[in-house]
Amino acid sequence: MHHLSIPSPPSGSFVVAGFEIHYYALFILSGIVAALFVGAARMKRRGADGGLVLDIAIWAVPFGIIGGRIFHVLTHTADYFGNGKDMIEVLYIWKGGLAIYGAIIFGLIGAAIGARIAGIRLTSFLDVIVPGVILAQGIGRWGNYFNQELFGLPTTLPWGLVIQTPNAAIPADMPAGTLFLPTFGYEFLWDIVGFALLLLLDKKFELRWGKLFAVYLMYYSIGRFWIEGLRMDPSDYYFGLRTNQWSAVIAALLGLAIFLYQRRNHVGTENSVFRPGKEPATAPAE
Repeated sequence: MHHLSIPSPPSGSFVVAGFEIHYYALFILSGIVAALFVGAARMKRRGADGGLVLDIAIWAVPFGIIGGRIFHVLTHTADYFGNGKDMIEVLYIWKGGLAIYGAIIFGLIGAAIGARIAGIRLTSFLDVIVPGVILAQGIGRWGNYFNQELFGLPTTLPWGLVIQTPNAAIPADMPAGTLFLPTFGYEFLWDIVGFALLLLLDKKFELRWGKLFAVYLMYYSIGRFWIEGLRMDPSDYYFGLRTNQWSAVIAALLGLAIFLYQRRNHVGTENSVFRPGKEPATAPAE
């Protein structure tokens, strides 16, 4: 092992009282909890009960996990279907494999249902929660480290990552001792900077009506496009780009469209996060 390299983790799980705990699941859950704490604090500052974030998340999180898994499986069909493959592994979420863009799409559906039940504007909820969401994404990326997945191309950089072999993403003829780019670490740093940036932009410009959510889509997708191009794990390619690079392009353009549309159609201050007619007696009405 190179003396300046990042070592591979000793294990992807540990045992407590006879139960195997997977680091991947632990980091995903930690990210969700962090997002809820951040979201609840922000919702309270917007004049509503912070507990409403949990009420909506009860719908958004399961939808997001299901969507993330479906999107991952559909874009990695060779990993789950075909000769020698056990289809039951489609359900093994703890082994890794939650696609962010699938989680966003399905999570939005769940959030829309939860927000309607809670009487909260969907765009208001999205603006409240997205700083926590990108923080959760960053935390969750450490699960990829312990699963030894989603690493990048071979590198001679001092922060090259040691990956134990055999590994499905590493060609059999690759020289022993090859180091790889820690792309999940790159995304962790990108997400943490994004968390701080979203909070700063919201504080300075009071981005409302879904505009902060739109900025999130653009910011995350720019970084994801670049990082995705460095990754080594198998992927389908279309016109020279990986599947998730195209997802990033579409999401960034969608974010730009949402921002421009909302800036044109909502120029005033959003005084309430509640849907019209759903404001509690103590909440300021628009």
